[in-house]
Parts: sequence; structure tokens; C-alpha cells
Amino acid sequence: MDFRKTYYILPNLFTLSCVLCGFTSLSLSATGKGETDFYLAALAICFGFFFDTFDGRVARLTKTQTDLGRDLDSLADVITFGAAPALLVYKWGLTNFGRLGIFIPGLFVCAGALRLARFNVLSRRDELGGQKKPGKYILGLAIPAAASVLVFMVIVSHNAGQYRAVSESGTAAIVLVLSALMVSRVRFRSFKDVHLSGKTVGVLLLVAGASAAIVLAGLEKGFIFLFLVLAYITLGLAEEVIFFRSRAAEARGAARAIKPEPPPAKEEDVLRELGAFDDAEDEPADGVVDGPGHVKGT
Repeated sequence: MDFRKTYYILPNLFTLSCVLCGFTSLSLSATGKGETDFYLAALAICFGFFFDTFDGRVARLTKTQTDLGRDLDSLADVITFGAAPALLVYKWGLTNFGRLGIFIPGLFVCAGALRLARFNVLSRRDELGGQKKPGKYILGLAIPAAASVLVFMVIVSHNAGQYRAVSESGTAAIVLVLSALMVSRVRFRSFKDVHLSGKTVGVLLLVAGASAAIVLAGLEKGFIFLFLVLAYITLGLAEEVIFFRSRAAEARGAARAIKPEPPPAKEEDVLRELGAFDDAEDEPADGVVDGPGHVKGT
């Protein structure tokens, strides 16, 4: 038996483990009645982050990247980083809104599904265009990043000894903003082309200094991860504002470059659309038209 033919199972097992983490979180959120249950539901999603991070790397190491794995990864993201955090944040901080409290996290799930569908379409389009290397930017906020904001809000509140550190109105606003960012055209860095350089080292030192400042200030350590995610989102928004004009000009140039010229319309086609030909006998046999509505015979 050639075991190399079974290597494709490894990344799919990581992806399915991510799905299992999402289902575990859904179960804990649905049946949970206290702070501890919601905290465990958030931790289950954190384990999902781990499996989601390494399934792609395992696929590249084993050279088993397939369309099945990519579509399976998108389905896993909808469950673990879409439905699970949406139900979690509803039970944690939106139940008092009534039906509106169901609608708001529902928008989060819908936005995440649209974001993943658009990502798959753009990825396949890039592959057909011959682009094999990952891009420097991604269009719209990735659903794991959006989910991590909600998850770390629950974790930080639990570790800080507060059931809900953010008000219900504030929670609803955060969910709506994250939903809008996922389906927006704001470009965020993918960090897939990162290499060791002076700029990279400077950014790492800045992040390490900010993390140390949070610890020294006596804040909850889980706030470090929340700070990093918020800094990532802020960086994307800041770059969008700074480079708005140049990116808009680049997009217009690309649209003009790929827009095909429409073929010249034939006179008989125009007459046909205007209803000049009542039946098949009136249509031109050799494409010769003698005045509007009159056809020369062969």
C-alpha cells in the first residue's frame, strides 16, 4: 500500500477538528446558562483557531492542496467562526434585544458566508489568470479575525471578573461593524509574504513592547490578543484611508485594461431587436439589407 496516497487525509482531519470545535462551542452556548459555559464555548473556538491555522500548512507540507480541502475549509469557517461566535455573542450579550438580538448576530453569519464565497471566487479567478503566489492583501476582513474580536471579548470579561465588560448596545455595534468590514472592499494585509527585514523586526519589537506595557499595567493578559486583533483592523482601515486615491486609480486602470471592446452591431441584428422581421421568411438570407425593414433576396 502506498501511504503517500493517504496524505491528503491529514489536512482534512485538521479541518474536521476545527468543525468539531465549532460544534462544541455551539452546544455549550445553546445549553449554557452561566458565565463559565460561555467562557468554555469561547475556548472551544480558540482551539478551532489552532486547527484552522495548521490545516493549510499541513496541506502545503504534504503537497495535498485540493479543491475539496479548500471548500471544506470554507464550510468549517462558516460553522466555527460564523455560527459559533454569533450564537455565543447572542447568548452572552444580546438576549435582552429580543428578536433584534437574533437578527444582529444573524447578519454576522450571513456576512461571513458572503465573505468566504467571494474569497473562493477571487482565488479561482487568480488561479485561472496564472497567479500562483498569494497576494499581499485580502479583500474584506477575514472571518477568523472578526470572530476573534467577539471571542476575546468574552474571555477578557471572564478573566477580569466581569460577566459583560461591554454594554449590550456596544456589543451590538461591534457585531454590526465587524459584519460590514467582512463584506466591504477594504483591503487588509494577508501577511503571507512576510520575510525577515528591518521593517519586520521593528514591527515585532513594537508589538512586544505594547504587550509588555499591557502586562505591566496590570491588565488581563487575554487583552493582549484582543489588542493585536484590533491593531490589525486599525492598520487596514488606516491604509485604506491613506492610499484611497492611489488604489482607486489603480482599480480604474485595471478595469479599463480587462474590459473587452464590444463587437460592432450588425444592422440586421438591430432591426431584429426592433421587430422589423415578423417571421423567419422576412429575415435576410445573405445579410444584405435594403433599407429599414426591407431585405434583398438572393
